Amino acid sequence: MTKLRLLSFFILAMLISSIAKAQRLENELVQFSGVVITADSLRPVPFANIAVEKTGRGTTTDYWGFFSIVVRKNDMISFSAMGFKKVNYRIPDTLSSNRYSLIQVMSSDTIMLAETVIYPWPTKEQFRRAFIKLNIPDDDIEIAKKNLAYMEMRDMDPRNYDPEKFGMNGAQNYRNYVDRSTDRLYYAGQTVPNNLLNPIAWAKFIQAWKRGDFKKKY
Repeated sequence: MTKLRLLSFFILAMLISSIAKAQRLENELVQFSGVVITADSLRPVPFANIAVEKTGRGTTTDYWGFFSIVVRKNDMISFSAMGFKKVNYRIPDTLSSNRYSLIQVMSSDTIMLAETVIYPWPTKEQFRRAFIKLNIPDDDIEIAKKNLAYMEMRDMDPRNYDPEKFGMNGAQNYRNYVDRSTDRLYYAGQTVPNNLLNPIAWAKFIQAWKRGDFKKKY
């Protein structure tokens, strides 16, 4: 009977201790909420980091700078955000309520970055090789000079203008388009004649062959 009384007394003492500890822990917990703003314009600081030091817990502010987190009395709260100086705030241990609000002001912080020079070549030898073999594109003046030279060559003798070398110019493209359009209109509703048996076409072909028009030009 004595052992039963001792066991009951021990269990009762454990229950009383657990209840007292839970009440004490509940009294230490505080619903900490507030807003983080800038010092110069009083604008909200969105997505600022709020950390409870030495606990691994924390939260972030929303787009309007508002936050809310459960902390303990005497906890150290750290506020940090990109472009602002870090601020620490300790929760008072003399609070009589389990709710506490704060308007935290943060000052701007200027971050000076070291100069970084990026080179496209890792060594001077590669830079020298690339510089020597650099193909500088023509500027607008050089392009205009070449175009004028092609026009002068064409004006002196149209036969000097080689479409295979210089490409079809505007006049030749226009003439080719007009000729094809005229042929379509001329033979509209008719069968287009085949030049395979045309003696004039064969005569022009033989003349071009004798002139060497079909030889490869290097």
